[in-house]
Amino acid sequence: MPTVIALVEDLLFLSRIREAARGAGVDVRPVRTTAALLEAARAGAALVLVDADSERLRGSEAIAALRAAPGAGELPVIAFFSHVHADRAPAAKAAGASRVLARSAFVQELPGLLASAAPALREEKAP
Repeated sequence: MPTVIALVEDLLFLSRIREAARGAGVDVRPVRTTAALLEAARAGAALVLVDADSERLRGSEAIAALRAAPGAGELPVIAFFSHVHADRAPAAKAAGASRVLARSAFVQELPGLLASAAPALREEKAP
């Protein structure tokens, strides 16, 4: 099953992402550190979801590290934030996020984001 990497701290929100991923036919690999994100990206995932709200996860720093990693420059990165942390959106974009969405828009667009990524992920996993 294709994989999407999720740098997400909120376990309840992660379960919501996993539910949408099941509907799109993709698997979600949760990571909690920049090192784990980079390792997962090297394994060949083709989409990254980043919680820009979490101070502990340091989403913008993780995105910047991913963009600096060899071979990860083209990897789509979707960062999301709550409306109370809208100030984190510019930092995520500056770090290299492909798209930055308010959490409400992210939730609304998530099934489509995953569905559009699924064909590329399946091609990547094919023998």
